[in-house]
Amino acid sequence: MKQEINCNVKSCRYNNQENQMCSLQAILVSPVQGKNTQNPDESMCASYQTQKNQ
Repeated sequence: MKQEINCNVKSCRYNNQENQMCSLQAILVSPVQGKNTQNPDESMCASYQTQKNQ
């Protein structure tokens, strides 16, 4: 099974806009504290880093 990671958050340092791809090999998904909606909004990409932190 081939999995893909898509980064389309422009401020993420791993988003390679030139090649339309993400430079991460894997992501860590973490729960958002205090949310229990049973919807996707209660998780987030814990691997996110801003471009300013390069």
